[in-house]
Formats: sequence, structure tokens, C-alpha cells
Amino acid sequence: MTPKAWAALWAVYLLWGSTYLGISVAGDTIPAFFAVSTRFLIAGGLLAAWIAVRRGRSAFRVRRRELAAAALIGLLLPGANGILFLAERTVPTGLASLIIASVPLLVVLMRLAGGERPPTLAIAGVLIGFGGVAILFHPEGGATWWGIGLAGLSAIAWALGSYLSSRIPLPQDAIVATTYEMLAGGLLLLPVGLAEHPQPGSFSARSLLAFAYLVVFGSVIGYTAYVWLLHHAPLGTVSTYAYVNPVVAIALGVLFLDEHVSARVAVGAAVVLGSVAIVVRRESDAAVEPFGE
Repeated sequence: MTPKAWAALWAVYLLWGSTYLGISVAGDTIPAFFAVSTRFLIAGGLLAAWIAVRRGRSAFRVRRRELAAAALIGLLLPGANGILFLAERTVPTGLASLIIASVPLLVVLMRLAGGERPPTLAIAGVLIGFGGVAILFHPEGGATWWGIGLAGLSAIAWALGSYLSSRIPLPQDAIVATTYEMLAGGLLLLPVGLAEHPQPGSFSARSLLAFAYLVVFGSVIGYTAYVWLLHHAPLGTVSTYAYVNPVVAIALGVLFLDEHVSARVAVGAAVVLGSVAIVVRRESDAAVEPFGE
């Protein structure tokens, strides 16, 4: 991959790893889907303003089917985030991030179902990574099974959105596509958020600060980097973010939320990091064309 692609990948690794903490803190006083819908509406609005200033209104001209495709991805990816936001009401940040780590395995299964044949070693790396997740997967720290189930549903939605992003006619410009996806996702989820009857006066300063972090770093920077990667890097390599994010999330959970790291967690994390090296190495060497070009 190019240096630009590696920079974008590391941005996703680190920034999205920190959003699990942001979601937990923001969710203390802000309703889940209201937070998610407004988060993506604000982030999408900021990106739209930047595009309008830099490129003019003509940059937003897309075909109708491209707009429909962006709306679908906007429902799946931000929607998955909304489900995760709700799941973290009862699921600790570290455990939530580990459930989302199943995304690469789900994506590979979708690729296989679609008739693709990913490199054998890449598949082995993904399976090893999922083995690491299995070691770590346990309803501890006050987690409920319904919360774990919602986190699993979030992983499925995110995997499907990632898989379809390279196979449906999205706008060719990745930043424009990201803007439409954020705005569409925010608008589609807003009725659900308003149904939660949010009371802005009850939002704490701590939650609002975490919300602002999610908007700027999680959405504007992190989400844009992720969508750009889906257009310019092998999907198997992009998916490895799900193995690194738990390490970042667990570390932040220990530092700021007093979450406990057991010997089992340490072993599982080591397996996960080993799988990242395998998948990235094999997918980078494989003769796979970047999606969306």
C-alpha cells in the first residue's frame, strides 16, 4: 500500500479504538440514537461545507442510483454505530470492541458467499484472529446477553456495509460519498433518536465533550479515512482495523474506566495482534486490485 493508505489505516486503528470510550462516556446522559443521528448529521454538514468551499456545489452532483447506494451504506454503517451505542449501555468498552473484531471474519464469509477466493493465508489469519476473539469473548464486567447480542448485530451490519461499499455504485469521490452516507444515515436515524425523547438540559459536560470528540475524530477524520480506504486498499487489509481497535479500547478502558485486564485477555490480545501481521502481510502481497477505482 502507499504511505497515504498506511496513514489512513493507522488513523482508523487509533481513532476508532478510542471511540469505544467516547461512546461509553457520551452515552452516560445522551440517548443512543439521538447521539448517533446528530453526530453524523453534524459531521456530514461539516464535510459538506468543506467540499462546497474547496470544490463548489458542482462536486455534489451524483447520479440517482449513486445517491440511493450512499443512503443504503449510510443506514448500515452509522446504523451499526447506533446499535453499538445502545449495546454499550451494558457491555464494557473492551468487550464491545472484541465483539466488533469479528467483522473481518464476517466480511471474508461474505466474500466467499459472493464467489470470491481470498488468499488462503489471509483466511487463515482471519480465523486465527477470531480464535483470539473467542479467547477474550466472555460476558464479564456487568455485561448482559442482550447487550452482547446487539453488539453482534452491530458487527453484522458493519460487515455488510463494508462488503457492499465496493460492490454498489457509490459516488466516485470518496469524500463526497462519505458526506452523503453520513447525512443519509443521520436523517434516517433521526426519527428513532427523537422518539427517545432527548432532554438536552440533562446532558452532562463530560458527555457533550465526548460527543464532540466522536463528531470530529470518530466521524469526520476516522470515518472519512475508512471510506477512503474502502476505495483504495484491499478490503482484507482494511478489515484488520477491527483487530487493533480492541487493543486501544482495552487500554483506554483500563486507564479511564477501571476495566480489568486478566491473563485471558492478555493471551487473546497477543493472538489478535499476531493475526494482524498475517492478514496485512498476505493481503499486501496478493495480486488484488483496490476496490472502487
